[in-house]
Amino acid sequence: MSTKDRLYLFDTTLRDGNQSQGVDFNVQDKHAIAVALDGLGIDYVEAGWPGANPTDTEFFAAPPTLSHATLTAFGMTRRPGRTVENDASLLNVLAADTGAVCLVGKTWDYHVEVALGTTLTEAVDVISDSIAHAAKTREALFDAEHFFDGYKSNPDFTLQCVKAAADAGARWVVLCDTNGGTLPHEIERIVAEVAKIIPGDHLGIHAQNDTENAVANSLAAVRAGARQVQGTLNGIGERCGNANLVSLIPTFVLKPEFADHLVTDITEVGLHSLTTVSRLLDERLNRAPNAHAPYVGDAAFAHKGGLHGSAVAKDPRTYEHVPPDAVGNVRHVLVSDQAGRANVVARLKESGIEIAADDPRLATLITDMKEREHLGYAYDGAEASFELMALRALGALPEYFRVESFRVIVERRYNAKGDLITTSDATVKSVVDGETFMSVGEGNGPVNALDDALRKDLGKYSAFLEDLELVDFKVRILSQGTGAVTRVMVESLDGGGDRWTTVGVSANIIDASFQALYDAIVYKLHRAGAPAATSELG
Repeated sequence: MSTKDRLYLFDTTLRDGNQSQGVDFNVQDKHAIAVALDGLGIDYVEAGWPGANPTDTEFFAAPPTLSHATLTAFGMTRRPGRTVENDASLLNVLAADTGAVCLVGKTWDYHVEVALGTTLTEAVDVISDSIAHAAKTREALFDAEHFFDGYKSNPDFTLQCVKAAADAGARWVVLCDTNGGTLPHEIERIVAEVAKIIPGDHLGIHAQNDTENAVANSLAAVRAGARQVQGTLNGIGERCGNANLVSLIPTFVLKPEFADHLVTDITEVGLHSLTTVSRLLDERLNRAPNAHAPYVGDAAFAHKGGLHGSAVAKDPRTYEHVPPDAVGNVRHVLVSDQAGRANVVARLKESGIEIAADDPRLATLITDMKEREHLGYAYDGAEASFELMALRALGALPEYFRVESFRVIVERRYNAKGDLITTSDATVKSVVDGETFMSVGEGNGPVNALDDALRKDLGKYSAFLEDLELVDFKVRILSQGTGAVTRVMVESLDGGGDRWTTVGVSANIIDASFQALYDAIVYKLHRAGAPAATSELG
């Protein structure tokens, strides 16, 4: 029996991906994405550059606990003319409490002489000294910047650089196509040459996507012997992005050309969550998922009526290269609602709600869900709202309280000192067990004020909400103009560390926010086992 080679997956969404135009992760984003990557089975999560900016510094001061992935800090090799002990930037990186550190160094003679302004000999010493120092305390990786351009310019020098890193103790030497201009046939040839000097189980690939070849280049490098692949979720990254791990992971796991010879730590459960993790990133970035994304897009397994729809109804393999559920996606066959029914049943089961596929209540739920999604609700990113909608349709969710009315006032005025200020106040009238509660809240914005008033006094339910916290609020305009339909996503957190997301849709942004806030509270009461109301709410 042949032994499969181990393939390692290195994610740099939180570092290289953060260099994308329009992307700016906060600390909470980084925590959530790191945990999601860990759940997938990723081997390394490169979370940023300690000391480079306040967000990364704060993240590494209190990083999340990962059960599988090795948390990795990124930084540069020492600067020419300095020792490792006197390079503050390098020392900041090494001060982070991480299992691994990835140092980038220049391996293109042109960059060494023009950008660094030093000699090729010194450039090799910089790499050797830095890696040796890092390897004393943790796993060290070396990102060989501009390696392929450098190899084509001066192969002897680039090979000296990567060999110096390996000899100094680098666990991985990663060949970077930094400018993204190298083509797959070049990648495969050059990686094969390097593999004669550095064993493949110490060799990685980092491909940029400037020619739309980052995924192809990564596959070519693996074919040539590389056994670590770096990339990002949904391919985000500087300029045109990085190799897309969401495309690479199922290719490695499901395609016999790779799966027959390689093994990863991506579990079946992790692979099934791939679509969810991909969309989690998009929600964090407040953007619509790419419907045509391979494997995970809404259109990836969508079939219209006619030839395709008819064939898929008989056997999905006629027009599908892998089963959609293998990656957590679903099939959309427009000539039948059977796929939609199966999808809802599966999602309910994930929420702990068992229901037979022929239960008549299911048809009502599916109709309601489709109508609401047509209006703009997005339940892929708001699982809590979906679960509540399902429980209501099944008659399994009590109406704990009712909001009779609410009012939000935003006032912009000059105060007594003559300063221009904006204030927000909200009033909420609620009914609990037949008793009316009137609450007034203030906030730094209308939604904050409404949230404060909504939770201020709900009678017997207030005790269940003491640890409830709104941690994220995102708005997306679904149509153009000042009367546009707005979707609001609210992420909530409780004292036990549980997070959930709810959604509201309306032409009025405050009304959409109220819907999401209301669902967040009801979901908390449901999860906490709060008692039902003891009298009619009216």
